[in-house]
Amino acid sequence: MIRTHDVVIVGGGLVGASLAIALDGLALDVALVEATPAGELPAVFDQRNLSLAQASVNALEALGVMASLQAPAGPIRRIHVSRAGDFGRVQLDAADYGREAFGQVVVARAFGQALEARLSRVQGLVRYRPARFAGLEDGGDGHRGLRLETADGALSLRTRLLVAADGPGSAVREALGIGVRRHDYGQTLFVARVRGERPADGTAWERFTDSGPTALLPRGDRAYGVVHGVPTHEAAAVAALDEAGWLARIQSAFGWRAGRFLASGERSAYPMARVVAESLVAPRAVLLGTAAQTIHPVGAQGFNLGLRDALTLAELLRDAPGGAAGADALLASHAGRRREDRERTLAFSDGLARITANPSPLLRPLRSLGLVAADRAAWLQAWLVGGAMGFRGDVPELCR
Repeated sequence: MIRTHDVVIVGGGLVGASLAIALDGLALDVALVEATPAGELPAVFDQRNLSLAQASVNALEALGVMASLQAPAGPIRRIHVSRAGDFGRVQLDAADYGREAFGQVVVARAFGQALEARLSRVQGLVRYRPARFAGLEDGGDGHRGLRLETADGALSLRTRLLVAADGPGSAVREALGIGVRRHDYGQTLFVARVRGERPADGTAWERFTDSGPTALLPRGDRAYGVVHGVPTHEAAAVAALDEAGWLARIQSAFGWRAGRFLASGERSAYPMARVVAESLVAPRAVLLGTAAQTIHPVGAQGFNLGLRDALTLAELLRDAPGGAAGADALLASHAGRRREDRERTLAFSDGLARITANPSPLLRPLRSLGLVAADRAAWLQAWLVGGAMGFRGDVPELCR
């Protein structure tokens, strides 16, 4: 038997789950394909910290996700950016812009639990779990066909719109024949929860060095979420450090602006590569989130960009006539609406990652002048604030 849906979302992580929630109540037959069984969270919902831009917070509040958080979020009220060896720094304060915060920091696992709680209330959602995308099939006129591998064997689906939200190594993207452009940054990022002698006070710190960034994010439990970048060839040695050695390393990289680091939770490591799909759409198919683009986390743009992908698609599906899910015109509109935000965010993230890690002495005065200008020029600060809060390009309605 072949089952038919209007929309099939492959991938139940951050972006796929958010899209399924955003489609609630739209009179669409929606299915979500998830690799993990009921009662378990995908591996992406670990102990790393997610920095949600205010645009994302607005949307997630409207969708009822933030109300389901069982752990407190940490507001980002101030942002402090500097680079070792360069003079100048950038300081941004949300109060200067009439805002309470630029965004919120949430623990990925707590956020995953909140998404799951909200998903359980989505009316009519069909969840195939555990199930994995196994390939494309002939869907017939006006549909895409796909095959799943489930605990009970193979299963065939037909859908008007196939959504790939299955991560940076997307099997759906590969099956669709959409190529990617890759860049290896030669960095590995370590993330952990760190407690300091000074509790987190709402300041997000970003400290750049020749070997990569070190960021401190203010968590809701008043600890810090630390992100520490190291050259890939040093990753094994950093992973082998005991707690005292690890704390000494991040103290040396970051300095004493937040006081002494006292204790650290478990560390996780993530190699950093940029993977950008050459197209967002194919006939009756669309890529979202990290299936569309995986970017360097400097500036904390990745999930926020993917969420805006999902919300834009949900908005277009809401306004489309019946049966138009997957139509060429809808997909062209989606790609057009996402272009500016995507290109500007990709350029900002990639440019910042490359220029801040470049050890050339010729760049030091230019970076320093850039930091001074960004701290003093009102128009440049406003541009940075708008990007940090997620207001780039054609912003989805729920984000405003």
